[in-house]
Amino acid sequence: MKAVVYEKYGAPDVLELKEISKPIPKENEVLLKVYATTVSAGDWRLRKADPFLARLFNGLFKPRRVKVLGFELAGVIEEVGKKVQSLKPGDAVFASCGLRFGGYAEYACLPANELISLKPTNMTFEEAATVPVGGLTALRFLRQSNIKAGDKVLIYGASGSVGTFAVQIARSFGANVTAVCSTANINMVAQLGAQHIIDYTQTDFTKVDTRFDIVFDSVGKTAKSQCKHLLKSDGKFVSVTSNPKSKSDDLLVLKDLIESGKLITVIDKRYSLEQIREAHRYVESFRKKGNVVVNIINI
Repeated sequence: MKAVVYEKYGAPDVLELKEISKPIPKENEVLLKVYATTVSAGDWRLRKADPFLARLFNGLFKPRRVKVLGFELAGVIEEVGKKVQSLKPGDAVFASCGLRFGGYAEYACLPANELISLKPTNMTFEEAATVPVGGLTALRFLRQSNIKAGDKVLIYGASGSVGTFAVQIARSFGANVTAVCSTANINMVAQLGAQHIIDYTQTDFTKVDTRFDIVFDSVGKTAKSQCKHLLKSDGKFVSVTSNPKSKSDDLLVLKDLIESGKLITVIDKRYSLEQIREAHRYVESFRKKGNVVVNIINI
């Protein structure tokens, strides 16, 4: 099968399209024909070994544990292991690959009992492929913050993958959302449901008078010390630089929100597997809005 492989850390040029062996599912796994995947921050950071701690996970001098990136995907199940009962061949699914990665390939094997679910009926494969990483991250941090109806929530980085999902998920909980983004993204963020918007190119969001129940840094570019005065006495600051708490039904919650019309995805650009280097360059530039899709199969 075709897959994008990297044998050393570095710039996007280390990514190479090669023929490798098609994986065989274990008894608790499913074999997926991958239709679409994405380029997330996790992908380019592991490729570049940035931060340096990534080398402790994937090999100090060169990639050893993960050689095929791709943090999330959508596709169709081709084969199931003998112990798999929850899914069957022909099922259209979307999934988070977790730290095994593997989405940059024509086929991937994933455990059937982890973060994999039937694809939302009202999403295409490329739309569904963008949901697991950003959507799960946003949902988990907001749940961790004990979000409830009426809460005032500030989302910093509201135009990114996590941020665009966070705006909508917070609104689905009944929260009052203030979004922080650049001038170019104001209209998009407003359409996603933000009631108040701060243009960070014009206003320093840390100097506003409003006090919030939750401040969510969805891009990891600020710190609690910079935002503490924005919080109510019992307010919570959360950042993607920490690890959110997970629940077994997280992906199903997102699926239900999507199918009920409360959650959509924002796709900035689309690439083919052969254009993976270009896709990585774009995402690493920090200019993307929402998500960047890599189509493995054009349908």
